[in-house]
Amino acid sequence: MSTKPTPEGDRIAKVIARAGLASRREAERMIEEGRVAVNGAVIDRAALNVTDRDRIEVDGKPLDAPEAARIWLYHKPAGLVTTTKDEQGRPTIFDALPDDLPRVMSVGRLDLNSEGLLLLTNDGAVKRKLELPSTGWLRRYRVRVNGRPTDAMLTPLREGLTIDGQTFQPMTVAIDRQQGANAWLTVSLREGKNREVRRAMADIGLTVNRLIRLSYGPFQLGQMKPGEVQEVRGRIVRDQLGLPSPAQEPPARPGPSGKAGKGKAGKPGPAKPRNVTRKRR
Repeated sequence: MSTKPTPEGDRIAKVIARAGLASRREAERMIEEGRVAVNGAVIDRAALNVTDRDRIEVDGKPLDAPEAARIWLYHKPAGLVTTTKDEQGRPTIFDALPDDLPRVMSVGRLDLNSEGLLLLTNDGAVKRKLELPSTGWLRRYRVRVNGRPTDAMLTPLREGLTIDGQTFQPMTVAIDRQQGANAWLTVSLREGKNREVRRAMADIGLTVNRLIRLSYGPFQLGQMKPGEVQEVRGRIVRDQLGLPSPAQEPPARPGPSGKAGKGKAGKPGPAKPRNVTRKRR
């Protein structure tokens, strides 16, 4: 029995996404709208593989070469939704990001009332890789709950529980301190399902009234201020994600102080990333 050879190259939508022009889904819509041409011919289907030899144009302009994968750390404030557009008209993180930032996508989400570390990337493949449960990166949170939790109350979280038919894997939970009617906890987990911490706490009778993500895998919130954006050095991104190294890495671009950020890979996390100018409000 004969087998069809694997087509050479990559899907056209993936190539457009890697060039930083649009997400993969947005690229597919562009193709359906007749806005993409390959070698001078307009295409209307995304099921097409292209190589470096093909000439790609979007809206009549040549497609730029793909950028190297980049990652930014963003201290998301409470009150912003993690989406490009909101049906209810609420402000989004993309409304608040610096104007000099290229087109980026969020890695996962933090809900409206959650704050702390959110990763941003220009590469759709990196986004998908970091969101996969198989990546197994630890997410760590500071959580303020209303109530007086005890170790006995937190046992179901440490053993894993099922809520409305959805199974949550065991969490690491520590009681930091009781502060009046509220308590501060440190919670660590490796999945990050939708509103997982809030739902798990509610299931054992505790209400979350503040949630701050401190880290995502090796990347740390550190002393970043709300709304601040810092780019991770390319070498750290490649080391942490196992990406190939270029022949030579360009020098770090200056931050607001005019000095290039310095850093070296470390365990458990990277050294200080370089800054990106924040939008003035």
